[in-house]
Amino acid sequence: MDLARPSRRRLLRGAAAGAATAALGALATGRAQAADYPPTHWIPASTSNYTVSDRPAAHPVQYVVIHVTQETFQDAMRIFQDPARQVSSHYMVASGDGYVGQFVREKDIAWHAGNWTYNTRSIGIEHEGWVDEPEWFTDVMYRQSALLTAAVCDRYGIPRTRAHVIGHSEVPGATHTDPGPLWDWTRYMKLVAAA
Repeated sequence: MDLARPSRRRLLRGAAAGAATAALGALATGRAQAADYPPTHWIPASTSNYTVSDRPAAHPVQYVVIHVTQETFQDAMRIFQDPARQVSSHYMVASGDGYVGQFVREKDIAWHAGNWTYNTRSIGIEHEGWVDEPEWFTDVMYRQSALLTAAVCDRYGIPRTRAHVIGHSEVPGATHTDPGPLWDWTRYMKLVAAA
C-alpha cells in the first residue's frame, strides 16, 4: 500500500503505539477472534473495498504479498473501512507490539496488489510503518508476520520461498516500492522457514 502523507508520519511510536494498537483492537472488535489466523482480531474492511469470493475453490492461493502501509496502523485501518478508498488487505501487523488485525477473510479477494490476477491469487499482509524508516520494522513485527506468513503458506500449500512470498514492488505492473530496500528479506525468510 502506498497511502503516505508525510506530515502524518510520526503520530505513534514504540510502546505507546503498541498500547494504542491493543486498545484499538479491543474497541474495534470487541475482542472477537478472527477465524483465519487466531489470535488476531477481526476488524472488517468496508465491503466496498474487497470482492467476496470462495477461495481456494474459485481461485488458487499461490502468493503472500508483503506491504508497508506508509501510515500508522490506525490510519490504515480507517482507510480500509472507508468505502470510498477502494483498498484493503487481509491482514495488518503493528510495529510496536506485533498485533495482527484481520480485515478481509482469506476466502475473499482483498484489493492490495494493484493487479487483479495477483489479488485473486494472494494473501496481502500490511506492516505498519514507512519504507524509508527501518525503525518501524521491529523484531516483534518481523516475528509475528513470519508466523502469519508461515501459517498462510501451510494452509494453501504455498512454498515458503521468495518466489512465493513477494513484495508489493514485485507484483507485475506495480507502481509501489514497498516493502522497500530496508526490509530485511534474509531475516524475514529465515523466520518464515523456522516458524
